[in-house]
Amino acid sequence: MHELVKDYYGSQLQSSDDLRTTACCDASQMPAWLKPLLSRVHPEVLSRYYGCGLVCPPLLDGCRVLDLGCGSGRDVYVLSQLVGERGQVVGVDMTEEQLEVAQRHRDHHREAFGYARDNVGFMLGYIEHLDELGLPDASFDVVVSNCVVNLSPDKDAVLREVFRLLTPGGEFYFSDIYADRRVPAQVRNDPLLYGECLGGALYWADFVALAKRHGFGDPRLVEDRPIAITDPVLAERAAGIGFHSATYRLFKLDGLEPQCEDYGQAVVYRGTVPTMPGRFHLDKHHGIEAGRVFPVCGNTWRMLNETRLREHFDFIGNFERHFGVFEGCGSRLPFDTDALSGAAGSCC
Repeated sequence: MHELVKDYYGSQLQSSDDLRTTACCDASQMPAWLKPLLSRVHPEVLSRYYGCGLVCPPLLDGCRVLDLGCGSGRDVYVLSQLVGERGQVVGVDMTEEQLEVAQRHRDHHREAFGYARDNVGFMLGYIEHLDELGLPDASFDVVVSNCVVNLSPDKDAVLREVFRLLTPGGEFYFSDIYADRRVPAQVRNDPLLYGECLGGALYWADFVALAKRHGFGDPRLVEDRPIAITDPVLAERAAGIGFHSATYRLFKLDGLEPQCEDYGQAVVYRGTVPTMPGRFHLDKHHGIEAGRVFPVCGNTWRMLNETRLREHFDFIGNFERHFGVFEGCGSRLPFDTDALSGAAGSCC
């Protein structure tokens, strides 16, 4: 599979126009604040973009960020602007041709961003074998990935290494492709479907179990959209399976509970995140309106209180008294069409 993927992304695909599904997003889907950052990225880097979502979480200034499967470097160069000259972004990819494009434009981007020093780096390697790249434990504040984990033949190793590399309270914020059922062997082993990020897609429930197994309790779905297979031949081969592009955020917090528990806690968002002045979107089901007392479960409290998000919230309550399961939480399936809830008392 490694050789198949390297050939597909290094040789067969020359630009995003060559893709045969809608797994990859276009710039029109970007939020307005991100478009000026993209406009500073070199056109050749943009043309070799094969991601499936947005991997730019808020509040990255000064952070050290790792991009898994960075390809030609589009997300690295966007993140470079978000972390600022004090931060650093490291991209890892196994495709030499893609990394050559990324490396070729380092000086261009440093000058375009007005930096005195280069704040990005690129490493040739496999995301399943990050331990072979000499990256120390707890050396990154945030890890991102854009439509790459599905291509890995050893997803256990990827999640294990990400957890090792994150600082306590750090975050794995990534987009990928998921299926509404376990993908059968004939789809998994189809070279084109695998290269198009469908063959290696995890059944969403298996992904949640995988994340929890490696220490990421309570994975949070940020956003999702259905994938259309525009090539009729590929559509027939994958008939009956529903695919979604989805963004998840996983926090490295020890002891998150298996479900949402009620401790009588609440938060008040200060409205101080520059890209979210009126409402802070933690995930798909947490739209926290600025200035409003917003009841939360214990896990959500910790995600806001024990991470880089802390300074933007006021916290009410503690963990001294337990009131049972948080009202409104239950067996909600992912990938629904509900809007972000901003109602008080709507934890998830």
